Amino acid sequence: MGLRLGDIAPDFNAETTEGEISFHDWIGDSWAVLFSHPKDFTPICTTELGYVASIKDEFDRRGVKVIGLSVDSTENHEQWADDIEETQGARPNFPMISDTDFAVSKLYGMLPASTSGDPAVRTPADNQTVRNVFVIGPDKKIKLILIYPMTTGRDFNEVIRVIDSLQLTAAHRVATPVNWKQGEDVIISGSVSNEEAKKIYGSWREPKPYMRIVPQPK
Repeated sequence: MGLRLGDIAPDFNAETTEGEISFHDWIGDSWAVLFSHPKDFTPICTTELGYVASIKDEFDRRGVKVIGLSVDSTENHEQWADDIEETQGARPNFPMISDTDFAVSKLYGMLPASTSGDPAVRTPADNQTVRNVFVIGPDKKIKLILIYPMTTGRDFNEVIRVIDSLQLTAAHRVATPVNWKQGEDVIISGSVSNEEAKKIYGSWREPKPYMRIVPQPK
C-alpha cells in the first residue's frame, strides 16, 4: 500500500546540503513540506527550486519548514544551486536531501522497491515518479500529497493556500470551500451540531441545511 493522508510520514536519516538530519527531529514542532525531484540540472525543477527560495518567507511566516530531495549527491546539489541562482535570481535557502541510494524515494513510494544501481547513469525519465509534494503536520502525519508530471511545473502558491486551510481547519472546526483564500468565509464542519454551532458562532448563513457559512475564525 502507498502512503495515504493521515499516515505517519516515514522517518529517515539522510545527508543534506545542510548536514545530516533525522527527519522527524528536523521537523520538530513545525509543519513541513517535502518536495522531490527526479534529477539535478533539470529545467522545470530549476524553476521550482528558485521560486520556492524566493517565497521562503511565506513558509517561515506560517511556521513551515521546507526541504527538497533529488536522486543525486549533495555535491551535485551545490553545483545545481549555482545554476538556480543564476537563472532564477534566488539560491535554495533550505536543505536538499541527497538520495543517491534511493532510500527515501523508495520509503515514500516514489520509486519501486527494486530500484538500484548508479544514480549518475539514471535519466530524469527513469526517476519521473519522483515529483511529489508532501505536507506534513507537527504530529508527523501526512496532510497533503500532490504528484506532478515532469512536464508541468508545480504551483507553490496553491501549496501555500492549502497550508493556510490545513492550519485553519486544524485549529477550528470548519472547512474551506472551493477556491478559498485567507480571510474568506468558511463552512462549519458537519461534525458540529447546530447547538454547538450557536455557542461557537452565534449565527450563520444557511443556503441549505448542510451548508452553514460563517466568517473565517480569527
